[in-house]
Amino acid sequence: MSLIASDHFRIIVGLGKSGMSLVRFLANRGTSFAVADTRENPPELVTLRRDYPHVEVRCGELDVEFLCRADELYVSPGLAIATPALQAAAARGVKLSGDIDLFARNAKAPIIAISGSNAKSTVTTLVGEMAAAAGKRVAVGGNLGTPALDLLSDDVELYVMELSSFQLETTHDLGAEVATVLNVSEDHMDRYSGLPAYHLAKHRIFRGARQVVVNRQDALSRPLMGEGLPCWTFGLSKPDFKAFGIREENGEKYLAFEFQNLMPVRELKIRGAHNQSNALAALALGHAVGLPFDAMLSALRTFGGLEHRCQWVRDLDGVSYYNDSKATNVGAALAAIEGLGADIEGKLVLIAGGDGKGADFKDLKGPVAAHCRAVVLMGRDSDLIAAALGEGVQQVRATSLDDAIAQCKALAQPGDAVLLSPACASFDMFKNYEERGQLFARAVEALA
Repeated sequence: MSLIASDHFRIIVGLGKSGMSLVRFLANRGTSFAVADTRENPPELVTLRRDYPHVEVRCGELDVEFLCRADELYVSPGLAIATPALQAAAARGVKLSGDIDLFARNAKAPIIAISGSNAKSTVTTLVGEMAAAAGKRVAVGGNLGTPALDLLSDDVELYVMELSSFQLETTHDLGAEVATVLNVSEDHMDRYSGLPAYHLAKHRIFRGARQVVVNRQDALSRPLMGEGLPCWTFGLSKPDFKAFGIREENGEKYLAFEFQNLMPVRELKIRGAHNQSNALAALALGHAVGLPFDAMLSALRTFGGLEHRCQWVRDLDGVSYYNDSKATNVGAALAAIEGLGADIEGKLVLIAGGDGKGADFKDLKGPVAAHCRAVVLMGRDSDLIAAALGEGVQQVRATSLDDAIAQCKALAQPGDAVLLSPACASFDMFKNYEERGQLFARAVEALA
C-alpha cells in the first residue's frame, strides 16, 4: 500500500483485538491505511498478513515521521496517549482517535455506555440480558467480549457498551443515549499521574450523552458537565424521585424505584450488597431507554453473575467458596469484601495479593478488620498489603494458590466464606485473572 499523504490516510497503532477490528472495518470501506505496533510480534500479525497481505505494517519502535503521514491515528487502548511518539505526531497536527469514536460515528441505534472502576462487565451483561428479555435486537461488547466495530449492523436496535478508561482516552464525542460511570476508585495508577487524571478519562463517557445515570453513594460518578440533562440515580439507600434503591417493609428488603417496590432482594441469584447495587444500576440504565420493568425483573431473577466475579464455586463443611479473581484493584476487592461480608452469617477468609499496579492498599484495613477472620497473602505485593492491614486481622502467608486454599480450609469455620478477591493483577504468578480464577475453582472442587 502506498504511503502518499492525503486527507484520507489512516494508521492503526496497535494490532490486538480492537486493532484487527479496525483493519476489517477500514478495509471493508476501501479506506487507505497502514498499521504500526510497538511489539515485534503483535497478537494479530499472522492474521493481518494472511488476510490483508497488501497492508503495510511496521513493528517495533514507533517512527514519528511514518505516523505523521496520516491525518488520523487510531490508537489501541493498550497504548497510552502519553507515549512520546504519539504526542509528537499530535503536536504536528495528526488527530489521535480510537475505535470507539469510529463506532459512535457509524452506529445507527441508541448506545448505552457503561464505565467504572468495578462492576462494569456485570452491569453491561445484565443490561444486555434485560434488553433481550424485552425483545430488543441488542448488541453487547466494547471492552467486554466483541470489539465495538464488529458489532455494527443495521439490524441492531440497541447497543450496550462496556468502555474502559483506556478506550475513553481517544473518545471525543460518544453521543450515548444514556451514559454512566458506576464508581471511581484507584486503578491503573501505573498509567495515570493520579486519581484526578484517571477520573477525567472515565468522565469522557458523558460527552454528548442525552441522559446520565449516577451512583448516589459515589460523588466521583457524577458528571463534570451536562447540568440539566435527565439524570437517574441508584444506590443502596431508600429511593426518591427518579431514583432506584432499597426499600424495607416488614423485615423484607426490596429493589425499588421511587416509591414502588419492584422485587424482593432475596429473589436475586447474585449475592452481596455490591450486586444489589449492580442490579439497581442496570435497572436505571434500562429504564432510561424505555425497557419495561417486567422484562428487566425477569432477567434479574435468572442472572447468575459472571465467571470470576464473586462467583459461587461450592459449599464444603458449611463453608462457601467464591471466585472473585476479576477483583484486580482495591475498589473491586472492597466491593466483594463489604458486599459478601454483610450477606453471610460468619466471617470471610480472604485470599489477596499479586501485582498491585502501584495502588495504595490502606482502604482495605477497616473493611477487612470488620468482615474477615483471616487473610491469606500471596504474590509480589503481599508485604505491602500486610503493612496496610496492620494487626487488625490474622495474616497467613502462602507460597502458591494451592497452599492458600489449604490454609483457608484450615482457618474457615461453618458459616464462613472463603473469598479469592486479590485486589491485584495476576501477572506476577499467572497468565491473567481468568487463569487465576480457573485454577482456584479447580483446586476448590478437588478439596476432599
